[in-house]
Amino acid sequence: MNNRVIDIIESKRDKFTALSDAIWDMPETAFTEFNSVKLLCEALESEGFKVETGVGGVATAFTGSFGSGKPVIGILGEFDALSGLSQVSGVAEKQALVPGANGHGCGHHLLGTAGVAAAVAIKDYLENTGREGTVIFFGCPGEEGGSGKAFMAREGVFDCLDCALSWHPSDATNTWSGSTLANVQVSYKFKGVAAHAAAVPHLGRSALDAVELMNVGVNYLREHVIPEARFHYAVTNTGGFSPNVVQAEAEVLYLIRAPKNAQVQEIYKRINKIAQGASLMTETELEIDFIKACSNIIPNNVLEQVLEEKLQEIPHPVYTEEEIALAEKFRATSPSIGSVINGFADKVSGAENKKAVLAHKDKAMLDVVMPYIQSEAALAGSSDVGDVSWVCPTAQINVASYAQDTPGHSWQLVAQGKQGPAHKGMLHAGKVMAAAAIKLMENPQLIEKAKEEHKMRVGDGYICPIPQGVQPRSIAPKK
Repeated sequence: MNNRVIDIIESKRDKFTALSDAIWDMPETAFTEFNSVKLLCEALESEGFKVETGVGGVATAFTGSFGSGKPVIGILGEFDALSGLSQVSGVAEKQALVPGANGHGCGHHLLGTAGVAAAVAIKDYLENTGREGTVIFFGCPGEEGGSGKAFMAREGVFDCLDCALSWHPSDATNTWSGSTLANVQVSYKFKGVAAHAAAVPHLGRSALDAVELMNVGVNYLREHVIPEARFHYAVTNTGGFSPNVVQAEAEVLYLIRAPKNAQVQEIYKRINKIAQGASLMTETELEIDFIKACSNIIPNNVLEQVLEEKLQEIPHPVYTEEEIALAEKFRATSPSIGSVINGFADKVSGAENKKAVLAHKDKAMLDVVMPYIQSEAALAGSSDVGDVSWVCPTAQINVASYAQDTPGHSWQLVAQGKQGPAHKGMLHAGKVMAAAAIKLMENPQLIEKAKEEHKMRVGDGYICPIPQGVQPRSIAPKK
């Protein structure tokens, strides 16, 4: 069956490559991805999928479904870009294509397209075998700063699934295991009283003072939370450019992270108290504007092992001399050469295993599968895949699509997004996800085992960290 999956996706290589490149060409940030959605929906419809748009009340969320009955397997896809990362393709130096414009700095143009490729191969399997089963591609917007999947999960969009599979473009290929940090994103808006800062400063009430006092208080809080917690802030409104005016408005945006949802909620409440204290100290009004949140990922070792099996079985992409030469140029710009291989070497046990990993340290493109290491630890970042993983068993892979040690959310990553390794990584991910889904359909006992593990891990079940009434929105900077 692996060969059939490979043949189907390879036969449509040009179609999928053109689709990912077209999305790269029109980078759209969270919840504004209307052009990207149109392209992906048209691709699914052309392959015979039933497409539904606006799912879960999210304008740029959609599904593409094929088949009937169980099991119902979801393939997760993303397609949003990052602001300010416009970059000329294939050039190993920072050079904006359109200064100040968006760019695909996390590879989501590849992520969503590979999901479509996987869904197409699974559809072919269902058609040719007549087997009962359903595949659903989920178009998930706003992963970057929007937590689109969390909004979708809150509305029950994923409740029909028996399991879900996903992937992420990376600079190494491996089965992903472990968790991520849950988070909350919230804006604190202070409103004061304007006054002439020299003539009558005593009549003013400074909103900017409130922001600064809040930030000082939050920085003191860092000593008194768990060491794994993180909170970051950006002052998004300083109240103006004139220093001789008491600023009547100011705003600060916070992203609060910790390994578990409950830990985030506890810290969020404490930061709210600090904001309220700053408001009292400055006699300003405070508005707390909850923007979004996402949950920590719940790992599933059963599904991970199925993905690992297919990663080992399906031949890894190979790279041309020209592709390697360009990758070497990009790698030379990395601020952290060696970090990827050293990270894997640190995690494996045994001198021989470490030696085997370190043997690849000089490769510009990693052309092997890195060790699968089961983990419960939380990575330093966050992902709204976490909310899907609370609803149903979920697992992911990483696939090398960029030069080794390419930094995430960077111009280097954008510049490589239309090159040969990116296309090869995308197609490989589609093949592995499709082959894994087919194995699960042919072995329903694996899905049941995955469900048993999931039930044990989630305990009392999923509670969406986004309150009812909060709606998805873009917070990209205004131009």
